[in-house]
Order: sequence, then structure tokens, then C-alpha cells
Amino acid sequence: MRLLLTIVPLATAFIIAACTHSEPTAPAADTAPAAATTAASPAPGKTAPANPALGSAEWLAWVDKTLAVSDDGHGPQPGTAEWSAAVNRKLGQEAPQAAPGSAEWQQAVDALLRTRVATH
Repeated sequence: MRLLLTIVPLATAFIIAACTHSEPTAPAADTAPAAATTAASPAPGKTAPANPALGSAEWLAWVDKTLAVSDDGHGPQPGTAEWSAAVNRKLGQEAPQAAPGSAEWQQAVDALLRTRVATH
């Protein structure tokens, strides 16, 4: 009987301890500056270029990287009709209704992606 009274509370305590989440510990003081630098650095493709001309090589590369249309150089050539269709597929329901590749389409894609980048 004494064994049962000892085992049941211990087993219950182990189960509760295994099911609870512990709070993560704070990073060491010497690693804080590196972590702050990493946190302040945006992820690749997640910053909008300052002011590229729509349809320029820089803009096409940014859209391609932001939406991950090409994979390490594999995929449609940026700026082609096939690439524009791939961009529309990546955007899904948010894809612009303008003709893919047109100036209106590029403007809508740019505005949409800049909004996404700013909020994420």
C-alpha cells in the first residue's frame, strides 16, 4: 500500500512535468549584439528595392526572388509570358486582372508585393 501511495503521486508529477512548456531562457549577454544584428537584417528578397523602374532587370529579379518563381536559376526567364503566368499563379487570388506583363500588371504586382513586404 505504501508503494502505491508513493508511485501514483510521482507518476502524476512526471506526467505533468512532461506536458508543460518551459519558457525559453534569455540569450547570454555576449550573444545579444549578434542576435540583434541578425534580427535587424531583413530576410533575402524581403526588402523592396528603393526605386527601380518597373520591368527593369532589378525589379524583375526582386519579384522573382520575393515570390520564389525561379529556383536557383531553374524556371522561366524573368519578364517572359511564362514567367508572368508563374507570378500570377504564385499570387493566386490576389493576382492582378490586367494582362500579364503589361505596365498596369507590373504596377499592380509591385504595389501588392511592396504591401506584403511591409507587413511581413
